[in-house]
Formats: sequence, structure tokens, C-alpha cells
Amino acid sequence: QVQLVESGGGLVQAGGSLRLSCAASGRTFSNIAMGWFRQAPGKEREFVAAINWSGGSTYYADSVKGRFTISRDNAKNIVYLQMNSLKPEDTAVYYCAAHYSGSYSYTKSYMYWGQGTQVTVSS
Repeated sequence: QVQLVESGGGLVQAGGSLRLSCAASGRTFSNIAMGWFRQAPGKEREFVAAINWSGGSTYYADSVKGRFTISRDNAKNIVYLQMNSLKPEDTAVYYCAAHYSGSYSYTKSYMYWGQGTQVTVSS
């Protein structure tokens, strides 16, 4: 069992930055790959970024590549999503998730999910 709690969302102007955090508790965090997803109103949940257990490999959706950075601190059981150059189309609820099996970009590959944090980017 893994419990995930996201924080750091808020309202920001276009071009601004936010850093999301996801605090994990429960089973050994350092053995688990982690991902960030987002869901805008009326849309399906979509992949944003993922990071392997050690932090040595990262993966990004094309829409955020070069603007977002995923990282993790296994000593603190936290995974981060640094979001720069934010755009209005980045507005969504952002979720972190613990990977179970399969492709990092599929929601079905993740077993545990946080409750989400709202990010709103104004134009």
C-alpha cells in the first residue's frame, strides 16, 4: 500500500512557474517508479512525466518536454514536478501515481494515486 499526497498547485500567470510535490508513505518508495498525470475539465487523464526508481531515467509528454522537469528525493520520499513557462493549456488537476507495471504513459500501469492538486494558468 502506498499513500500519495500532492501539494504545490495554485493560480499562476502564463509564463510563470510552479513546483508540485508528491509525498509518499507506505511501502518502500525508493523501489517504485513514479508518474505525474493531469486531467482538464471534460478531458481524459493524460500522461505528463515519469521517473524510474533511481531517478536516472525520466520521460515526458511532448507537450511539456523542455518546460517541465520531474525529479525525486528518495531520502525524503518525495517526487517533484517543476513546471516552467506555463501556458493556459496546462490548466488541470495534476495527479501523482505509483507505477505498477507496463508503459509509463498509461494510467492503467499505475496502482496508487493521489487526490490531485489544481493548477490554473491565466492568460
